[in-house]
This record gives sequence, C-alpha cells and structure tokens, in this order.
Amino acid sequence: MKSLEQVHEELNVWGFPHHPWEFTVGNTVVQLNPKTLVMTWVVMLLLIIFTLAATRNMDLRRPTKLQLMLEELFLFLRGLVYENIDPHKGAGLMALIFSLFTFLLFSNLWGLVPTMMSPTADKNTTLGLAIMVFILVQFLGIRYKGLGYFKHFVEPFFFFLPLKIVEELAKPVTLAFRLYGNIYAGEVLIAVLLGLIGLNSYVFGGFIPSVIWLAFSIFVGFIQAFIFTMLTIAYISHAVQEHHEH
Repeated sequence: MKSLEQVHEELNVWGFPHHPWEFTVGNTVVQLNPKTLVMTWVVMLLLIIFTLAATRNMDLRRPTKLQLMLEELFLFLRGLVYENIDPHKGAGLMALIFSLFTFLLFSNLWGLVPTMMSPTADKNTTLGLAIMVFILVQFLGIRYKGLGYFKHFVEPFFFFLPLKIVEELAKPVTLAFRLYGNIYAGEVLIAVLLGLIGLNSYVFGGFIPSVIWLAFSIFVGFIQAFIFTMLTIAYISHAVQEHHEH
C-alpha cells in the first residue's frame, strides 16, 4: 500500500513546489501557496466560461440547457435571500450571493478532478471568504442601523458584552473551518483510497470505495456551498433586519 505522501507526489504531475512562496512586505513575511493560487485562478476562469456560455445568445422562447440551469440557480438563491431579507435590501446583494455560491460550488468540486485541488481545501481561502462576510455584515449593519447596530451587544444586559463579542468573532472562524474541514477531509480520503488501488483486488482495494466516496464528495460539495451561503444570508439578515420587519 502506498503512503499518503507517495500518492500526493504521484498526483503532483504539474510540478507544484512543496514549499510556499515567501516574500517580505516591510517587516512582515508573506507566504503564498502556489497550488492554491493557481487552482483559484483556474476555478475563476471556469466560472467565467460557464457564465458566458450560459448567457450567450439568451432566448426566452428557446433557452439552452445551460441558460435554464443558470436561471434556476439564480431564482433559487433569490428565493433564499428574499425569504430572509427585505427585497429592497436583498436585491443589491444578489450579485454577491450568486457569485459566492457558484465560486464555492466550483471550488469544492474542482478538487474531485484527478491531479487537481479544491481552493476551499486550503484554510487560507475559507478564512479569507469568512472574514469578507464578517466585514460585510458589520458594514451593512452600520449602513442600515447606524451606531444603533451595536446595541445588540449589550442587550439585555451590559455584562453580556464580552460574551457577545466572542460570539461575533467566532462566526467567521466556524464558518471558515466548517467548510475547510469537510472539503480537506474529503480530498485526503480520496488520496488514501487511490493508494489502495495498488492492491491486486479492485473490489477490496480502492477502486469501488473511491467511486462511492467520489459520489458522496459531490453531494458534500453542494451541501457545503449551500451551508456557507445560507449562513451568510442569515448573518446579513440579522444585521439589517429591523425589529418590525417580518
């Protein structure tokens, strides 16, 4: 049986360096994972190609399959947004929510392609997305409620303030590591199962388990993209919703 390191080495057909790129900005050393960067660019390119292909020569009378797929996905996400956020506020967020979900979905599934990697299997990617959501929530809360947005930190009693701050800061951490943990664990298990394929029996080796886990990983990729997006909508809804709104 091959070790996990041997499997990763054999799958590294593109020759990605094993160590991160390092450079200095002032007194700070910055490290970049070249494989994560390249895979993120590839996913963004695939997403652009998919969107352009689906929206090119759009026809309401005879829509293409890609057009229908994109429209149904947009309507589904719009329904989630409008159910939780006032449509006047939610309409302006649709581009962000749609982009976030499709990027997460493509990223989660891209790692299932042999020799490729999910950008979301890198905690730096998921943490960056979670911090972006955290900053957006605070910005929208202040935009729609002013400084009154922060009064929920001291309600119902002021001594709840430390607990509320910890709870607020925990949101991006849990949001990031839930996604990272599920996607990274899936890729590790696929690599382990690929190592088992070296055994003589495909039935009791890694072939059949790999196929089964691949199908399950596709399901997990969809679910994790949905959970991240749904929690983003929920956090924004809590920040912008007025008490009298339903």
